[in-house]
Amino acid sequence: MTELYEVTIPASGSVENVVITVWLVAVGDTLEKGDLVAEISTEKVDTELVTERAGRVVALLVEEGDEVPVGTSVCLIAPVDAPDDAVTAAVAARQG
Repeated sequence: MTELYEVTIPASGSVENVVITVWLVAVGDTLEKGDLVAEISTEKVDTELVTERAGRVVALLVEEGDEVPVGTSVCLIAPVDAPDDAVTAAVAARQG
């Protein structure tokens, strides 16, 4: 099965929750390591979420405006060369 990389909300000081302000990617986009994925907001600061891996965006797991806890998976990325049927199966298995 294709291994998916989960983009998660990183821990930062005493922050417990963040809001996904704007998605900067869409399903199907190809990313390089370090690319911006979303703008996020906390009680104290607005910042950007980046990916630590290259690949193809295959699922956005939360909506713009959603408040989510630190550690939440918000986006799934598959290898660029992964077959579509394998990606579909992996996303379905991940989303349960």
